[in-house]
Amino acid sequence: MAPHPDDETLGCGGLLALLRRAGQPVAAVLVSDGSMSHPASKLFPAPARQAVREAEFHHALRILGLAEGAPLLLGLPDGQVPGTASEPGFVPAVARLREFLEIHKATTVLVPWRRDPHPDHRATSQLVQAALAVLPHSPRRIEYVVWAWQRAAPEDLPTAADAVRGFRLDIGTVTALKQRAIAAHRSQVAPGVFTDDPAGFLLSDEMLAHFAIPYEVFFEALSHESESA
Repeated sequence: MAPHPDDETLGCGGLLALLRRAGQPVAAVLVSDGSMSHPASKLFPAPARQAVREAEFHHALRILGLAEGAPLLLGLPDGQVPGTASEPGFVPAVARLREFLEIHKATTVLVPWRRDPHPDHRATSQLVQAALAVLPHSPRRIEYVVWAWQRAAPEDLPTAADAVRGFRLDIGTVTALKQRAIAAHRSQVAPGVFTDDPAGFLLSDEMLAHFAIPYEVFFEALSHESESA
């Protein structure tokens, strides 16, 4: 479950590549349309930015080994992903997620850390939580870290009340593959694609350094936690 194109690679690209090398089926969901990284671009209006970023998403998935099966593209507004049932788009998005999970007989769901400090990441966590709550058998829920590496406040970090088990996964054998997949998101790494919006977002060298290390960090929700959170 990727809030934006690139989160799938940054947060859990190594795990995805290892799963595919082990012959495990993996299906992907892109939650937002990804169009707001460079909102002032005139050369690339919002639909063009969305198309570029979705193409990068597909490219990165192929590099990681997810060449089979079409990902689910929810197309929710970047920066305004609904996180509660009272917000427009939340209920139909939950229904589509539930259907996708049922079709793929999901046994494990990878989702951003519930308090990852980006509103779309937190909203994605809420969407997934709502979808899992209505499944007859809830999959394992494993949460990955993206923005918490740089922006987490103390209250964003896991506590005993979260009922999660943290662990670190060795991805040394696929680190180079993950770097290739990050580079596939050309609009998000310098020099970028949407160059007529110099104030737009690019992943900084400091940020990228967190995702060049040979391991990934995850938090697994303990038994029944995802149903009661």
